[in-house]
Amino acid sequence: MDRQALIARKQEVRRLLEQARRELTYIEGQPASWRNRRAINALQVKIERLMAEEYSLRLQIDRTRE
Repeated sequence: MDRQALIARKQEVRRLLEQARRELTYIEGQPASWRNRRAINALQVKIERLMAEEYSLRLQIDRTRE
């Protein structure tokens, strides 16, 4: 991937990350149920995956400067 494509993907990942965080905040405010716990767990996994991808993209972008 070229630098511009990496930056575009990083922006998309950040958008998805913010969306997932908003969803998590909303669901955490709902009454507790097994469905909510399952949704919270799934969102936490998604957020961790997106954070890892964002970090990886950041490193790749930094390497393209060299």
